[in-house]
Amino acid sequence: MKNILVISGHPELNHSVANATILDEVATALPDAEIRRLDWLYPDGKINIAAEQESLLRADVIVWQFPFSWYGLPGLMKQWLDEVFVHGFAHGSTAKLGGKKLILSFTTGAPQAIYTADGFFGHAIEEYLIPFETTARLCNLELLAPVYTCGISYADRDADKIAQQKTLAREHASRLVDLLNTVVNNPEGE
Repeated sequence: MKNILVISGHPELNHSVANATILDEVATALPDAEIRRLDWLYPDGKINIAAEQESLLRADVIVWQFPFSWYGLPGLMKQWLDEVFVHGFAHGSTAKLGGKKLILSFTTGAPQAIYTADGFFGHAIEEYLIPFETTARLCNLELLAPVYTCGISYADRDADKIAQQKTLAREHASRLVDLLNTVVNNPEGE
């Protein structure tokens, strides 16, 4: 069994619908997975770098779970990356993360149709992932296909909208769990 580590970068999980639901579903389906909720662990923004690095060292598969924020990582998760993925640990001649698998699992507020060449943003969502691809390459991580769900907006959340978002989040979690089970149970991934 490979060790799964999920890093939750949502800045306020207590106010989340989708990301909180995704994490709850993953925790239920994969009880041995380690889930680190950065906002709960570091409400003061002071990251325990040694603890985070130890968790990463134990992991075979790393999942970054986050809401797309300004087309990238939310602030707390970016801080975590800046402080934890330092030279000598995550990259460089003494790097320690090489060969681990990385999965990006995220939600967007905007609907999928906006993330196209002809859509409002003028770019496919995959184009926004280039910095993540570069980070994975630098750290010798195997970046797997992302799992994402669009259209999880904070605007106009009524009871029907929240119910729809929870359904989308459960579907997202199911796809993520399926991918993790495939990775963990794939003997060729050894």
